Amino acid sequence: MTSDTPGPAPELSGRIRGGPAELLHDEVLAPQFAFESRHLLRHYVAIEKTLAAEYVRMDLITAEEAHRIAALLDSVGPDTLSAQPGANMSDIAFALERHVEAGLPHPVTAWHADRSRNDLQACAQVMYGRDQLTRFAAALLELGSVVHRLAEKSCDLPMPGYTHFQAAQIITPGFHLAALSEHLLHTHARLLNAYDGIDASPLGAGAMAGQELPWDRDRMARLLGFSRPQPHALTAVASRRWSAELTAELSLLGTALSRFTTDLLTWGGSEYGFIELPDELSGISSAMPQKKNYPVLERIRGRTAHLTAFHLDVLLGQRNTPFCNLVEVSKEAGTHLLNAFDSAHGTVRLLTEVLRRLTFRADRMRQVCEREFLGGFSLANALCLTEGVPWRTAQVVAGKYVVLAATAGAAPAPGEPALLAEAAAGHGITLTDPARLLAEAFDVDLGLERMVSAGSARPEAVRAVLRTQQETYERLTADWERRAAAIRAGAEEGDRALYGTTGTETEQEDGDGTRTSVRHAH
Repeated sequence: MTSDTPGPAPELSGRIRGGPAELLHDEVLAPQFAFESRHLLRHYVAIEKTLAAEYVRMDLITAEEAHRIAALLDSVGPDTLSAQPGANMSDIAFALERHVEAGLPHPVTAWHADRSRNDLQACAQVMYGRDQLTRFAAALLELGSVVHRLAEKSCDLPMPGYTHFQAAQIITPGFHLAALSEHLLHTHARLLNAYDGIDASPLGAGAMAGQELPWDRDRMARLLGFSRPQPHALTAVASRRWSAELTAELSLLGTALSRFTTDLLTWGGSEYGFIELPDELSGISSAMPQKKNYPVLERIRGRTAHLTAFHLDVLLGQRNTPFCNLVEVSKEAGTHLLNAFDSAHGTVRLLTEVLRRLTFRADRMRQVCEREFLGGFSLANALCLTEGVPWRTAQVVAGKYVVLAATAGAAPAPGEPALLAEAAAGHGITLTDPARLLAEAFDVDLGLERMVSAGSARPEAVRAVLRTQQETYERLTADWERRAAAIRAGAEEGDRALYGTTGTETEQEDGDGTRTSVRHAH
């Protein structure tokens, strides 16, 4: 039995005479309570323990009283508390308060003095957002690792690159994937910046104007794993900018992933046949037995749309609201924050598995490269730089040759030197060696090797980019680990303040699958 069983309970307020109505409880408060019990409870517990340590520092409660309070807080789990309109007004903060009070041998008078739910809830929510961001960053790092490995393995395979949906120049899958990897690294830099932006504790801001006791906000921030306290009390309780910023980053990433997934969908179509997925990641047609479909790619691209919808939901929930603590902003506007992160996490996991299992069909890609006149740009360059043809005229001659060769049914290689000579003669130009010009311009492998600029599709240039990217991935991994270490260090310092060297440590898993070490008092 817990302190939340129905029955008479001490009054929580003298301002109203009863608990919430049944409709309000059923439609609003009970679902909110259930969500917070599953996803935010451990943060509420950590905050309450930090506050208890501060009461000891201010000589408002004894170390023994704080120890008892911490032990009762440690005994709380998602199934310990329940939303009781009469006993705790179906509010998780009041439920925690009732639970601890019921377990104490005598009242602790100053416990909860100079306190507000506003900064408590704001702090728990930003800790929750911080955890979601860290969890997602780990999944994104795994995607980046898979993309990077696949790029390394495929940077020597010629394939057609497309502009305006038309075959344009010779590239490689590795070149294309290195671009995806570059985008993921950019996203990571933005996510780290977003993390550092929200790494400010609201705790100690009170209801909106600050608090009357000398709370050590720097210490409380450190114990909760923050790098600093939020310097302005009103911002601490009123702003939920962080939820809009995080969902904005997910939306931007989703837009980019939708574009790369569109390329995969195109490459997997029967007219291209550049990629193949194993049967277990494929689908069938119920009517057409010859088909092997890739609906997983459609799922991935479709899910990216939700990320923008969730971001828009956060924005509209905050728009035109006054800048103060509001349930509308703190809870309603953040209703789909978990959905946003879950959708992003699932999308990234699916794409990671697709790219881990995907194979490129080198034969099909080379066939298209050999079929298309992808050396047209190189031919124009050669006409200009080796035959002395003015650049724009060289472009015209090369274009006319492609028309003549295609009309005659000639393949790009070895080509028809007589037709190139004819196209040049139409502009009063006599070529010295049209056969050599065509052989070099439309050679598939030379199409990659002649790209000598940094960042080009030349295999060695791609490898150079990938080497730099690998160093960045390693640095990012270390950056995220340093932030996680700060959270662990704060928790350990808080445990020492409450427990000294006593207590046992166990691991708990919350509703998000996040595992956390928790120290319990003896």
